[in-house]
Amino acid sequence: MTSVFKLPLLGETMESGKVAQWLKQPGQSFRRGETIVEVETDKTTVEVPALSDGTIVEILAETGKELKVGEPLCVIRSDTPLELPSGSAVAQSEVEAPPPAEATRPEAIEPPPSRSDDRRIRATPRARRLARQEGVDVAEIVGAGRRGRVEVRDVVLHAEKTQAAAGGLTNVAAVPAVDVAKFGPVEAAPLPRIQRISGPRLHSAWVNIPHVTHFDEADVTDLEAVRKALDQDAKADKGAPYRVSLLPFLMKASVIALKAFPTFNSVLSPSQDGLVRRLYWHIGFAVDTPEGLVVAVVRDVDRKGVAELARELAALSGKAHERRLAPAELQGSTFTISSLGGIGGSGFTPIINAPEVAILGVARTSMWPVWDGKAFQPRLMLPLCLSYDHRVIDGAGAARFMRSLCGAMEDVQRMLL
Repeated sequence: MTSVFKLPLLGETMESGKVAQWLKQPGQSFRRGETIVEVETDKTTVEVPALSDGTIVEILAETGKELKVGEPLCVIRSDTPLELPSGSAVAQSEVEAPPPAEATRPEAIEPPPSRSDDRRIRATPRARRLARQEGVDVAEIVGAGRRGRVEVRDVVLHAEKTQAAAGGLTNVAAVPAVDVAKFGPVEAAPLPRIQRISGPRLHSAWVNIPHVTHFDEADVTDLEAVRKALDQDAKADKGAPYRVSLLPFLMKASVIALKAFPTFNSVLSPSQDGLVRRLYWHIGFAVDTPEGLVVAVVRDVDRKGVAELARELAALSGKAHERRLAPAELQGSTFTISSLGGIGGSGFTPIINAPEVAILGVARTSMWPVWDGKAFQPRLMLPLCLSYDHRVIDGAGAARFMRSLCGAMEDVQRMLL
C-alpha cells in the first residue's frame, strides 16, 4: 500500500519542524522502527522511525525545509500493516493514503456534514483526542485541513482564542516599530531558533497568567557539607564519574513541598473553574545551551535518590547540548526549576512554564552573617524565587510553600529519608 507519511507531533508544544537529514532515499527499503528521517524541532533533533516495513517512493520535503505538524514528509510503500504503539507521539502522526480522484470520492457529491453530529465532522483522531482533553467541542472548530478537516493545529488555535476571550488580554497595542538605523550604524543578527519559537509562548504565558514572585532564602550550610562529600564520591566513581550539584537536593525538596501543598502540582482546568491535581512528580530543569534555554524533564523524582538524580541530570544536560533529547524528555513536567546559580545574581522573576502554576528560580549561594541569638555566624545562604499563578495560588500559600521547601533544604536527614 502506498501512503503519505506526514510530520508527526514530536512534543507537547511542537508546531513545526525542520528536516535535518534523510537517512533513507527513494528506492531504499526500511524495517519497522528504523529511523528514516531526522527532524529538528525548537529544542532538539528527533529521530523519526518507520511504522512498518517498506520502501521510500518519493521525498516530498527536502533537507532544510520547515514543515508544520501534519504536512507531508514523503511517500512510502508499506510491505506490512502499520503497527501504531499506544501512546507514542510518532504513532499519533497522520499516515494516510493519497486521496483518490475527486470524481470518485464520496465527499465530492455529498453535502457538507451536519455540525450537530460530532461523529460526522471531518477531524483527525489526534485532533479529536486533543479537543476532548481541552474540553472543546470539535463542532465549533473551523478546520483548515483538506476539505475543512479539523487538525491538531486548528484545535490549538481555537483553544488559544477561547482562552484569550475568556480571560486573556485582547487588542493590546503593539510596540511601534522604530527605524534605529537613522541614529547610527546597525547590523542584522537573527534570533536563535529556540528564541524564535519559544518567544511567542513566553509572551503568551506572561500575558495570560497573572505572575507574582515570592522571594526567600534557605540556609544550606549543613547541606553543602553533605553535597561536597557526595560529589567527591561521584568524581571517584570508576565506572562513570559524575558531579553532584545543589540541583538534585532542590528537586527532592521541591517534591516534599509539592506533596505538602498539592495545588502547586496542579493545572487549571480548561474551563478555569477547577484544578486537575497530578499524582506524579516530574521536575523540569532549565539547561543553558549555546542556542538558548531548554527545559528537560526528570520523571518520578519522588522515587529517586540524589546520586541517581545527579547521573540523570548529567545525561540529560549532555543530550540537550547535543540537541538529542527525546520528546519524552521534554514533556510532562509538573514543576520547573530554573537555576542561574552557576552564573550569578541575587534573584530574578522566572516566567511560569505553562500549564504549570509555579516555577522556582535559584540564584547564587553566598556567605551571610546570621544572628543566632548571641552572635553573628557565617552561614551559606541560597536565594530562591518562586513565581506563581495568582489565579490559583495566593501570597500566603506561596509563603508557606517556600517555607516548606526551605525547611527541607535545611533538614538534610529529612530530605534524604
